[in-house]
Order: sequence, then C-alpha cells, then structure tokens
Amino acid sequence: MFKLYGFAVSNYYNMVKLALLEKGLRFEEVTFYPTQTPEALAISPRGKVPVLGAGPGYINETSVILEYLEQTGQGAPLLPADPFERAQALALAKEIELYIELPGRACYGEAFFGATVPEAIKEKTKAELLLGFAALGRHGKFAPYVAGDSLSVADLYFLYSVPLACAVGQKLFGVDLLAQMPKAKALLEQLEANPHVQKIAADKEAAMPAFLAMIAAKK
Repeated sequence: MFKLYGFAVSNYYNMVKLALLEKGLRFEEVTFYPTQTPEALAISPRGKVPVLGAGPGYINETSVILEYLEQTGQGAPLLPADPFERAQALALAKEIELYIELPGRACYGEAFFGATVPEAIKEKTKAELLLGFAALGRHGKFAPYVAGDSLSVADLYFLYSVPLACAVGQKLFGVDLLAQMPKAKALLEQLEANPHVQKIAADKEAAMPAFLAMIAAKK
C-alpha cells in the first residue's frame, strides 16, 4: 500500500491524492508539512510535499509521482495510450504548472493570507497569468476534459491550479481570467461534482484551521 505524505491544503498534494482515488489504489495519508528538519529531509530532499512512499522507498515531485503511478500500470489510466496524445496531455499539465500555477503562487500571500506582495511582483504575475491563460485557451481541447475526452493528469493540474490563479486574478487585479473560456468554466463545474473531488475538498476544509494556525505561528 502506498503512503502519501503531505497536507490536505496543498494543491500539489491533492493532485496526487485525486490520482490515487481515481485509480482506485489503496493508500494511507501521513500528515507532513514542508520543513528542513533531518526527519523531513530524510524522505524529501528539499523538504517539500507531496512525497509518495512506495515499496522501495520515497518518490518526490508531483509530476514524477504521477508518472510513476502511470508506469505501475495499476488502476485507471490518466494518460492516453497514443504517444502523441500522451505528449499533448503532459505538455498541457506542464504549461498549466509553469505559466499559471507558479505565477499565481507568487501572489498567494496577499490574495489568501493577508501579506503584502511588492507591486513589481504583482505586475509580473498579472502579465504572466494573462499569457498563461491565453496559451491554455489555444492548447486546451475541453472536449470535455482539458486534453480530450477522458480525465488525464492535465485535469489534475487544471483543477488544483486554475481556480487559485483565478482567485488571484479576481482579488488582486479585478480580472476574470476565464471570461473568454466558457468550456473551461464548465469543466471546473463538472470536476467539482466528482465525488472524489468533493471528498478532497471536504478534507481540505477540515484541515484548514490547523494549517492557518501553523502559518500564524510562523509570523
């Protein structure tokens, strides 16, 4: 049985958690916050989450964990069998991470936790998000899923990156980043109705008070 190390508020943790649930794989959740303690670094070289505990040891980095789960051949596939279509799904996932998730993350502090982000960083985030969403609109199929007619790893990144980036866009810039992408909005509604997604959302809500208390203790 796998062990998933991380915490329920982390979007990257939830990407892996959804993959495990959709695949129907048995796993145990182990609460693990990013730290630089010797114990944390023993399983995560940078003290980051998520970490997947597998038989031989530990696997780090979300994209690598998801690829590992695919390579095991267990459970429902989350990547197309066709090499070209597989590459398209992986490219979409990477584009969402690089051009939407990471730029948005630079402003999470102000959007969600009451911090102040320098104006130069906010301007850079806004510009990059506009370009990132434009790229998603060009590359995404939304037929009805991001990469085609079946759920893929691209949808995991989409579900757990795009709403956060949209919140940044709305709260800090007054911009609806999905205004020109009605199919993307429809997909979010479809994914949010998924029972596994709803379970993850409930787990996140239950874990939020402890997470916020931890953040406050660090200030």
